[in-house]
Amino acid sequence: MTNRLTRDFPVIVVGAGASGIGAAVRLRGSGFTDFAVLEKAAELGGTWRDNTYPGCACDVPSALYSYSFAPNPEWHRAFATQPEIRRYLADVAVRYRVTGHLRFGVEVLAARWDGARWVLETTGGRYTARVLIAGAGPWHEPKLPEIPGLADFPGESFHSARWNHDYDLTGKRVAVVGSGASAVQFVPKIAPEVAELHLFQRTAQWVLPKPDHYVPRLERWLLRTFPRAQRALRAAEYAGMEALGVGFRHPWLLRIVQRAGRLHLRATVPDPALRAVLTPDYTLGCKRLLLSNTYYRSLTKPNVTVHPTELSRIEGNVVIGADGRRSEVDAIIFGTGFHITDMPVADRVFDAQGRSLAAVWGGSPRAYLGTSVAGFPNLFLLLGPNLGTGHSSAMAIIEAQLAHVLAAVRLLAERDWPALSVRPELQERFNAAAQRALAGTVYNAGGCSSYYLDANGRNSFSWPWSTGELTRRVGEFDVADYLVHETAAETQPGPRLSS
Repeated sequence: MTNRLTRDFPVIVVGAGASGIGAAVRLRGSGFTDFAVLEKAAELGGTWRDNTYPGCACDVPSALYSYSFAPNPEWHRAFATQPEIRRYLADVAVRYRVTGHLRFGVEVLAARWDGARWVLETTGGRYTARVLIAGAGPWHEPKLPEIPGLADFPGESFHSARWNHDYDLTGKRVAVVGSGASAVQFVPKIAPEVAELHLFQRTAQWVLPKPDHYVPRLERWLLRTFPRAQRALRAAEYAGMEALGVGFRHPWLLRIVQRAGRLHLRATVPDPALRAVLTPDYTLGCKRLLLSNTYYRSLTKPNVTVHPTELSRIEGNVVIGADGRRSEVDAIIFGTGFHITDMPVADRVFDAQGRSLAAVWGGSPRAYLGTSVAGFPNLFLLLGPNLGTGHSSAMAIIEAQLAHVLAAVRLLAERDWPALSVRPELQERFNAAAQRALAGTVYNAGGCSSYYLDANGRNSFSWPWSTGELTRRVGEFDVADYLVHETAAETQPGPRLSS
């Protein structure tokens, strides 16, 4: 008998970011009303709730960074800022009436398949579900380097995704560790305020001009009044991003784009010595492509020093680079990214034999079409392995996956099947094909080390084909790709799926 404190749902979604909100909308749109979205925080928003650092904004055009079913003609910038994106997600949740499904302050500590359903141990008690949709995403858990002496640092230190807005940086000596997507945005904002800024740059980045601008009221009115205009804008932006994607798959085509990057660097950094430090030695696109009109200029300020090395240790309030250079600082800000290919959620999901997803993966995440994992029935990962395009919108990936997931959930409901699990040989075949295709892309052959590569040196992040191919392949659900558990001998009774 079910414990009276256990909450049963046919479907549970974990995470109320862009993936989770999208899943909730699609579930309701397909007629499913008995489901819950578990969110450990007190508010929705995911990465757009957590990242509040100065200058935080999207590096994908606004018209693309929105659900196709909920276009937003009210974006105030061509590349939306964090507050606007967070408001957009909240508005979608209200507009599509999914707020009643959200359970805030409920962190999933463990999820185990018991042969019939998923049993979730959470900070809010036990939950069970026939289907589990994991929407925590890869840009969730901050990654902090292990630096000797950090624990004894007497000043202030924090990760950019956990920005301490109570700490006043004015007049402080600040070390910034990392020069990736976050640092490119917040460094220009804090450089004018601090007394000194020491940027520890392990690898120079390709930074292109950002075609961002304020969207005037008249343009917003046109987009709101004439939906075809907004669809045309979205299509144009999609085409532009896909053209860049062709270059990522054929790196020799990127020479023109690299020339634009070098011209941008030359136009904004007059000092040849500093330019040399900021010039990448790998092919554009091997690491995440960065966009900024202010980053390079901020590094030319007299109070900013670029250290072309990693931070190796800390002694008291002195930070020491790998080159031995010492600098006294009052604060350290880490712009060191997230646990992308080693997502902590994998340590909390277990199969029927008690093996964690992380243990099964062994340092190299693998899934079928980035969505289903062999041996984990009725589990669907959103923004899973090998789905990152490097040039397109996460929203396109999420929507393709949701088409796949909802087709599976509807079939489970219609035929009253207890469970579906992807065929192991198909998962292996897909991953082998992806790795072969990745070999010639800039992600693997661009001459750098990036977060696309996992602990085993395998690219378990990138999708090697076009976004159109992703939408087609991931969005299609074929029941022949799955093992169907139909009998009571294979599973035990669980909560009934119905729509």
